[in-house]
Amino acid sequence: MSISSDIYAAEILNNVSIQFNRYFSIFIFLFGTIGNILNCCVLSRPTLRINPCAYLFLISSIANMISITCGLTTRILAGWNIDLTNTNSLSCKIRAFIMFVSRTIAFWLIAYATIDRWFSSCSQYQRRQMSSLKNAQRGTIIIIILSILLYCQIIYCYDANMITAPLPCYGKTVACRLSTDITYACLTVLCPLLIMFIFGLMTISNIRETYSITPSKRRVLKENNEKKKTLSLTIAQRERWKRIDRYLRHVLFVQIILLTIFTLPQVIEKFYTTLTMNTRKSLLHITIDKFIYN
Repeated sequence: MSISSDIYAAEILNNVSIQFNRYFSIFIFLFGTIGNILNCCVLSRPTLRINPCAYLFLISSIANMISITCGLTTRILAGWNIDLTNTNSLSCKIRAFIMFVSRTIAFWLIAYATIDRWFSSCSQYQRRQMSSLKNAQRGTIIIIILSILLYCQIIYCYDANMITAPLPCYGKTVACRLSTDITYACLTVLCPLLIMFIFGLMTISNIRETYSITPSKRRVLKENNEKKKTLSLTIAQRERWKRIDRYLRHVLFVQIILLTIFTLPQVIEKFYTTLTMNTRKSLLHITIDKFIYN
């Protein structure tokens, strides 16, 4: 391929990237914001407010809204060349710090929600007691504190006007980029996804085990004729909570699938870009890297 054709292809990719940032980012921003607001409205209902899994989903939705607002608004402004984070060092550091921290909080809260669903599905009483609103609130505080500590490095590592990086606001040294990329890939994405996958399978196993012993329990309940009214009320309440738990499990598994699909490619691209940052590349190769990253 000739140099002129490389330049022409690079210009086309740059133009497509700008148009994506200008218009498609707006669609993602509106879709994500509206979806998370609806999640907050639903999960704040009195029937769900005392459910630990619903509480974790609620805080996770708030963290996602912060991440979307902080990450996509600057991306939209970048499409019109008015993004301060590209040229201002302080705004670059603040934006990167808030985005990484909020995204980490959201991921780990969903992972914790998977663990909570496993606790609630266990047949052992002691394990079921671990699924409580109090424990969910404590876990949330711990996750927020650890997420903030995890990305303190951003304040030093990130800087504006990075010409050779995929974005103007990026890590300023190889060590910084590797540190941030490894932290993001392993501790923000891969570890939570692994926990979600393992405890998701364990939850499914517990549910199958519960269904296999349910008929015998029903026969025992039917034999207690003297407590028929009380038992019918108890069964109705339990069925209601089972429906809520079933709904939350479905939401959880859908989120796990979507997170896996949309985050793993980004992790791979971040590693590839950092590991090849000192490799001599053509203009078209650099443009393709930036286009994929965007």
